[in-house]
Amino acid sequence: MENINKESSGVRVRERERDRDRETGKKRGRKAKNQKKEFVINKDQTKFFVDLSHDKVELSLIIELLGKANQKDYGREITFKDLALFSVTRLTEKDMEKIQESTLSDMEKVERALIEFNKKSNSNLTLGEFLVKRLSIN
Repeated sequence: MENINKESSGVRVRERERDRDRETGKKRGRKAKNQKKEFVINKDQTKFFVDLSHDKVELSLIIELLGKANQKDYGREITFKDLALFSVTRLTEKDMEKIQESTLSDMEKVERALIEFNKKSNSNLTLGEFLVKRLSIN
């Protein structure tokens, strides 16, 4: 009898989860490959963390910059926060475009080139057709 109660309570929990997901518009299961999660900015966030444990080149650059910045006789110690805040105020639109470009995967770059090509040539090529044309494969 106890087993049956556990099973029926498990079913009720799953039904409640399904109902909640329907109300909130969430879908359960695997996401489609081309589905992107929308980035939402948390405007209440006050702390940021930069993990450079796997980026040895960037880490050594920052340590070198901090060493140079602190070679002085007066004033408080210059921190990474000081460098970051100073740098952020100097970012230009071109810098932002370069940063955005650096986050694209190879496939996203190809897809973007396909969309631009289709717009310019007023065509509707598929990815395969575009690659055959671009690579001059017969």
